[in-house]
Amino acid sequence: QVQLVESGGGLVQAGDSLRLSCTASGRSVSTYAMGWFRQAPGNEREFVAGISRSGGNTGYADSVKGRFTISRDNAKSTVYLQMNSLKPGDAGDYCCAAKGTNSKTVYYRTGYGYWGQGTQVAVAL
Repeated sequence: QVQLVESGGGLVQAGDSLRLSCTASGRSVSTYAMGWFRQAPGNEREFVAGISRSGGNTGYADSVKGRFTISRDNAKSTVYLQMNSLKPGDAGDYCCAAKGTNSKTVYYRTGYGYWGQGTQVAVAL
């Protein structure tokens, strides 16, 4: 199993940047494809970004494409989400997630089995 802890959330102004981190413990993070999800009040949780075990393949929700970048450092057991040009619509509880997989090259939008507690992102006009 893997335990996930997010950090880096906060209150920013529209147009600002934030970098979220997700640190894993337990089983090596290199055995998991990783993803970031978010949930705004009153909304369902939605996929934001995913990254393959190797880090070589990534995917994004259309709403964040070109503004957000997911990356990983397996040696540090950490996954990052760099968020630029933040908008009020980006606000929410951001969670990282892990999916066990044999593939080193596939990222996933669904099917994650392990979740962190989340970190809050608020964006003011």
